[in-house]
Amino acid sequence: MKQRARRLNSLILFARYIRAEDAAHEVPPNGVFAHQPRSRPRPHIYTPAEIAAILAEARQLPPAGSLRPHTFYTLFGLVAACGLRISEALALQIEDIRPDGLYIRETKFRKSRLVPLHPTTSKQLALYLDRRQQLTRVETRVFVSLRRKPLRYPTVNGTFLFLLRKLGLRAGPGQSGPRLHDVRHTFASRALENSPDEPSRITKHMLALSTYLGHVCITDTYWYLQSTTHLMTGIADDCQAYLEGDQP
Repeated sequence: MKQRARRLNSLILFARYIRAEDAAHEVPPNGVFAHQPRSRPRPHIYTPAEIAAILAEARQLPPAGSLRPHTFYTLFGLVAACGLRISEALALQIEDIRPDGLYIRETKFRKSRLVPLHPTTSKQLALYLDRRQQLTRVETRVFVSLRRKPLRYPTVNGTFLFLLRKLGLRAGPGQSGPRLHDVRHTFASRALENSPDEPSRITKHMLALSTYLGHVCITDTYWYLQSTTHLMTGIADDCQAYLEGDQP
């Protein structure tokens, strides 16, 4: 049943595509089979101003003068600057911060990689670690709570949602809206926007980005293209220009 549902879903996507050219084509209905394919939520691409506002609010988190605002400011800034999975950031050990970047240990799909850091990111990490080491030298995780224990995802996600609601970027509890994972999606989308124009360089750029993000298959990176509206619009415009004989 699951396999039939997947095949039908692929057929529906194709039917929608050809119907855009000819309305006479029929689109099969959804829900014919009991199993429904898992759908990913539509990502929110944060603007630079939104990211800056989130980080500014993180620096104001209580208690004043404690490590907490510095922790969340650095954590959210690191995810935004490097496109890390939040699980990867929370799993970082102090020894994983190296002169040539962050060593991301076996995480999703048991892959390890080295993530280069911008000098400004390295500087902020060093400032945070200096303040953190003054309070606790026992815990080896980079990001710790006020109780000097490793930060947990529910706490981090709850804090991020609190900041979004405070900024008016998300409605109340139980309502859909921008998510923490969308920060990583934003990083990937910005990287794709800055892809070079030459076909040979585009291929290398995609492969480099896929490796940087820790994807097993480059098709996982292609998903960021098809799920981001303005990127797909640009691809469609270039394809149309190519079909009309213009150089995209």
